[in-house]
Amino acid sequence: MKAALFLSTLLATASAFTAPMAAKPSTALSSSLDGAIGLTVETGRKCPPLGAKILEGTGPEALAWFENAELKHGRIAMVATIGFMVQKYGVHFPLYLGPSGSNVFHPTVTSGDWMLSSSSGVTFSDIAAAAPLDAVKMVPAGGWLQILFVAGWFECVAYQRQYNEGGRVPGDYGYDPLGFTKREGGLDSPQLKSLRVKEIKNGRIAMLAISGWVANEVIPGALPVWHP
Repeated sequence: MKAALFLSTLLATASAFTAPMAAKPSTALSSSLDGAIGLTVETGRKCPPLGAKILEGTGPEALAWFENAELKHGRIAMVATIGFMVQKYGVHFPLYLGPSGSNVFHPTVTSGDWMLSSSSGVTFSDIAAAAPLDAVKMVPAGGWLQILFVAGWFECVAYQRQYNEGGRVPGDYGYDPLGFTKREGGLDSPQLKSLRVKEIKNGRIAMLAISGWVANEVIPGALPVWHP
């Protein structure tokens, strides 16, 4: 069961990387490819051969698509690594404000815990005590539908800003509550360019880390290095 879940996750992730292709090669892309912000000292400041081959015959919109995809996957992976460690180490934040005594939504539950699913009798305490992948499987179908709905809504908004409005820096979805992009130079300022590179690097590490940790959960011993 775990192996099937892991394989389906990999297939879903791979299908998300189907980039739009242009009909003819673009000289504009080849001239700007090695100047992409994600190409740092680790890559020799050049696009790796495999990446160049994938982007061969495409236009600048394909490069922007891949840059956005990498940033989004990296951000999700960074959140996932934190969540994995919190779940693995059993860290519980003192924010519980649930009812005391028996639970009116599910009379058989007398702990007074908040219910995650009243139909299945799963409480938030049950989720907190479970292993990371077991906790994922305990989320009811309604919960996953809510997650997919919010993710789909975000993708629609992101697509509108990134591709229909044009001229957007990859990763800029208009949400900036701290006002970093409103400072002098915006996302093209030296300070924010440095932070953008750091974000890409941390995202890449996080994607490798969470992949290794999940593989080790599915196949114990698959990751022969330290892991939570």
